[in-house]
Order: sequence, then structure tokens, then C-alpha cells
Amino acid sequence: MSVAPSLHDNTRSCANYAPTIWGNMFLPYASGSEEVEDYNMEHKVQKEKLKIFLSSNDLCLSQKLNFIDWIQRLGVAYHFQHEIEEALTEIDNIYTSNNHLIMHDEDHNNLHSLALVFRLLRQHGYPISSDAFERFKDVEGKFNNEKQTDEDDVEGMLALYEASQLEVHGEKTLEEALHFSYTHLESLIDNNQLSPSLKARVSHCLSQPLHKRLSRVEARHYLSFYQHQKDPSQNHITLLNFAKMDFNMLQQLHQKELGHLTKWWTESELTRKIPYARDRLVEAYFWPLGISYEPQFSTTRMVATKLVCIICLLDDTYDIYGTLEELELFTEAIHRWDISPIESLPECMKVVFEAILQVCNEMEMVTEKEGTSNFVMPHVKQAFINLAEAYLMEAKWCNEKYVPSFEEYKDNGVVSSTCPLQMTSVLGLLGNLATKEVFDWISSNPKIFRAFSLIGRLMDDMATHKFEQERDHVASGVECCMKQYGVSEEDAYKIISDDIKNCWKDINEECLNNPYNIPKSVLECVVNMARDSEVVYENLQDRFTNGDSLKNYIVQLLLNPITIEP
Repeated sequence: MSVAPSLHDNTRSCANYAPTIWGNMFLPYASGSEEVEDYNMEHKVQKEKLKIFLSSNDLCLSQKLNFIDWIQRLGVAYHFQHEIEEALTEIDNIYTSNNHLIMHDEDHNNLHSLALVFRLLRQHGYPISSDAFERFKDVEGKFNNEKQTDEDDVEGMLALYEASQLEVHGEKTLEEALHFSYTHLESLIDNNQLSPSLKARVSHCLSQPLHKRLSRVEARHYLSFYQHQKDPSQNHITLLNFAKMDFNMLQQLHQKELGHLTKWWTESELTRKIPYARDRLVEAYFWPLGISYEPQFSTTRMVATKLVCIICLLDDTYDIYGTLEELELFTEAIHRWDISPIESLPECMKVVFEAILQVCNEMEMVTEKEGTSNFVMPHVKQAFINLAEAYLMEAKWCNEKYVPSFEEYKDNGVVSSTCPLQMTSVLGLLGNLATKEVFDWISSNPKIFRAFSLIGRLMDDMATHKFEQERDHVASGVECCMKQYGVSEEDAYKIISDDIKNCWKDINEECLNNPYNIPKSVLECVVNMARDSEVVYENLQDRFTNGDSLKNYIVQLLLNPITIEP
């Protein structure tokens, strides 16, 4: 069978991707040559102090709720999971009845306290009804829209906006609360009715709510806000210093990981061997870092980053380089897990296939040590096969100039988003969290998998479709939506945005109901995958491909440590 010309044949597509902006900047961290701080002893002492404080019976409800919220925002909740669960169980027992919030004393019966209780309980899987917010409606059944601007009222409105992000399908009250709080807060900004510091907080919240932010990114931002608290107590100072130390300790670990990954990437010479593909190692690391940043998941991040890099090579091979005839053979090779069908293809395509085998072999070695290989690796390999088939389908659509219906596109797009493969692999690398029950749940094709995958696919499409349509490329979700509904590009964006909102409701619903009793840590990883997409494709940008637009996050999280006052 004849194949297409060589790598340098100018008849092939070319995306003209910019080179990496990072080079080998992180390579020195692999040898540990960078000077690092040792906070271990002080870190442990402060951690124990905070545990005692959090478990104290002397704290009133509002103090305990706010402290839990601060701990979570500062990215150190993983140190206090037991204490947080105990506190929330106690709060749930005292303040709820038949899953309805009953605030017994007037002091706590305000919008801020109620919204905070609701959000924290829902975040942790307690099925709290949103009916409690009915008390803040007027006689006409509408939320009170008086333009109050003192700080307490704004704090309450911010809390309501954040709480309403946890809505599930059919919750009209939360839907109304979301619209009301957003409109109210936006009007305060537009009318310059807020102090500069409060305006900055409101703008930050409205640009992207807490529920859709990555914990590591939010922690870096919130540290700067938290240290400017008025008259902080000793426990606040302890929490702030502990969070700063923790951030820096984790940053040093993440730097070392990225240093070793840079060494691997450089030695592989994949950039030279596959010059048409994107060189995005550092941006690839951002994805698993967003999913699980804690120290115990170091191996997960390392292997998952290699996987993302290899997926990128695969994506660009189907999207840019291969002819349809070549891609059919390539897909057959992945189906058979055997290189023989592509022996006649260009060398670069064989390199991509071998890279897939290598990263899967590494995953297999890791999972064999955990005793989970027998049920993890079949799922991973099948996910690779599914992805190749989805990519091939898009290549055929492109070759035939076929624009599928929006629904047809989404069915294929769930897989071509790469999210199912990424998440299946990450969950398989989570050590004792990678159980057969979790993978049986994955086999059931849970609604949450389709939801976070569609968020990734559709946000990617809105960010990249104009650039991609400049060359020969498959129709994106935007074009498919415009065709199916006969609408303008602007209206297609609105339809897709509504789809994404509904996907978030699906995610919230699955986390709240949790019919398979999946561990919360696993569900949090799944939700973080959706948050990754929200950050990477925020404001219609493709921050993965265009590394400059992700640079600020990379610098904050992986290069600049937090200053700790002596």
C-alpha cells in the first residue's frame, strides 16, 4: 500500500506553532542544585497547633466555618481532612433537619453565614436543600434587590454567589440566586460603590467563581489577600505562616518534578523527531498539577505529564501531519497494540507510536507495584484506542468536508477532548485510591465523565476554532452548532456556554448523589479536570498552545516562592 510523502513534503498541513517559551529553564531543579528552605520542624509544630484550634469546642459556628473556608482557600485542607469532616458533621447534625438548614440563633441567621454553611456542606457531599434561601425573598417571591453597599451586605452577596455555583438541575431558587447576586455585584462595580480592596475581591469572584478555580491557583491568590486581614488573631497569623511554608515546600517538590520531566523530554528528542507537534512540556505539567498537587501524588503527576505530552503528539499527528490513509493504518496499529501496520509510514509516526507504548509501559510498572495493573491497564489501553478512533473520525469528517450535527459532534468530542484518557490514567495512578470499585464505576460511563469531557471539548473549541479554521481543519463545535440551529457565531457561543453550565450542574449532581459511593478524593480529582479546562481556556484563550498566556500562572506556582517574614 502506498503512503504519503516524507515529513518535509510541503503538501502537508502546518500549524506553525510557536516554540516553547521555557526551554530548559527547569532542568537545574532535577539535580537539586537550587537552594531550598527547610521548614519541616516549624511546619509540623504549626500544623499541630492548627489541628487543636480547629477541633476546639470554644469556637462558635461562624468562627469554625470561616476557618474551614480559609484553610480550603489557602490550599492546606489536605492536612486537616479528618478535623474538617468532624467539624462539618457536627455542624450538619446541629443545623440541619431532613437535609434542610435550620439556623437557630439570630446571629447566624444572616445571608453570609447561611450561604457559607450551605456551600461548605454541599462541597463535602452533604445533600442540603436550597430552600433555606427562600427566607431572603420578598413577598413577590423575588430576592430583595435593595442596593446595600456596606461591607457585611457585600460579603453576604459574595457568599450567595459562591454558594449558587453548587446548583443542580431543577433548583430554581439557586438559579435565581446566581442571577441576582451576579447582577447586584456587577452593578456595585459599574457604579464605583466599593472600596478598592473590596472591588478587587468582587472582580476576582465574578471573573471566575471559587467552585471553578484550581485550588493551587486560588491559594496563591488568596495568600496575598489573607495577609492583609485587619487585626489578625494569633491563630490567623499561624495559619498564614503555615500556608506560606506549605506553598513553598510544595513548590520545591513541583520544581524538582518538572526538572526531572525536562530531563526526560530533552533526552527523548521528541521535539526534534516530531517537529510538526507542539513542544509544551511545562504547560502539560499544569494539567496534572491542577488535578492533584499534594505531595503523595508526585508519581501521578510525573507519569500523567508524560501522558499529556504524548497525547499532544498524537493529536497533532492526526490533526496536522498524517494523511487519511496513514491515519487509518495508525489507528489499526493502536487497535492491535502492534507497530507492524505502520512499518511503511514516515519515521515520525512510528516515533509517536513507540512513545505511546513507552508511557503505557511506565504506567504498567507503577500499577504493578500497587497490585492494580490487571484492571487499570486494560482501561487505559481501551481509552487510547477510543481516542485514536475519535481522532480518525474527525480526520474523515475533515477529508470529506462534512459538518456533523452538534449532537453528533459532541458524542465524538467527549472522547476527542482527551479528558477520559487523561482521567482514567490519573485515577489509575492514585495508589490505594485506584480500586476495582472505582474502575467499575468508570466502566459504567458515569454522567460526570461526559460532563467534564464536554466542558474541556467545548471550551477548547470556543478558544481555538478561529485559528484552526485558517487551515484545513475539521469543523469545531462552534461551526456544528451554527449549522444545526441556523444561528450566528455569537448565538452559537451562547448555546455552547449554556451547555457548559448544564455540564457543571451534572457534575454537582453526581458529586452530591454519588450513587457508587466513590471516595471524595477521587471525585475531587474528576472535578479538578473540569477546573483545569476552565482555567486553561478562560476568556476564550488557548493557554496550553499559547504558552505566553499561561506564563503568569506558571511563574506564580512554579518559580516565585512566597516571602515569609521572620
